[in-house]
Amino acid sequence: MTSLNTHGLRFAFGTLTALPVRVTRWDRRTARAGMLCAPLAGLVVGVLAAVAGSLLLLGGAGPLVAAVASAALPAAVTRGLHLDGLADTADGLGSAKPAEAALRIMKQSDIGPFGVVTLLFVLLAQVAALFELYGSGWADGALGTVAAAVTARLALTLASRRGVPAARPEGLGAAVAGTVPPPGAAAAACAVVVCCAGAGALLGGGYGAALHQALAVLAGTGAAHLMLRHCVRRFGGVTGDVFGALEETAATTALLALALG
Repeated sequence: MTSLNTHGLRFAFGTLTALPVRVTRWDRRTARAGMLCAPLAGLVVGVLAAVAGSLLLLGGAGPLVAAVASAALPAAVTRGLHLDGLADTADGLGSAKPAEAALRIMKQSDIGPFGVVTLLFVLLAQVAALFELYGSGWADGALGTVAAAVTARLALTLASRRGVPAARPEGLGAAVAGTVPPPGAAAAACAVVVCCAGAGALLGGGYGAALHQALAVLAGTGAAHLMLRHCVRRFGGVTGDVFGALEETAATTALLALALG
């Protein structure tokens, strides 16, 4: 079990980040463990982004610079993997073509107009939300950054649960689709909600902040679930690109929920 957990952590960090972690096993059991560990990968990415934004804010750079840093660092730590998936998924959905043709569009290396516009507005929304949070202080900005990153990877855990098919027989989507048992997905979701609420209570100022954090996690995963259902209907299942779109959808929605509170 310890060996499987170690391989699962390697799988999570090796596939969901660009950190120098080598994936030593690539099988269904490891993929299941890896996707259950996905929120931990999000935690590391979120903490790195929060530290960067908070240090800039405390150093006098202002909330806008802090917001840009906290939005940019996750993209750098993942080499833009999830943003690329979001753009490709937007092109596939925007094409209005049948599933097979849409999947071919998503595999192309270029980005079409739907992808460009989607990337633009998603990144603007993330920076704007982080600007509002950092404008309230470094703690609010840091909490929001970490919560969004963890929620984003939780969305991938939930999308890997049994019953969600893969759209292609190869790729990351096929490797992880249907690997996570529903009880494991539910346990991961509960753990993330409780931890984010606890962090909100400790650093955000009490029960109101705790509730706000919990609701942001639920909003992010709820929006990702709607996107997942739509992609499964359109493409016949999930792909690596769809996972990227789910991650960015969850992160952006969580940030907006926190900024609107």
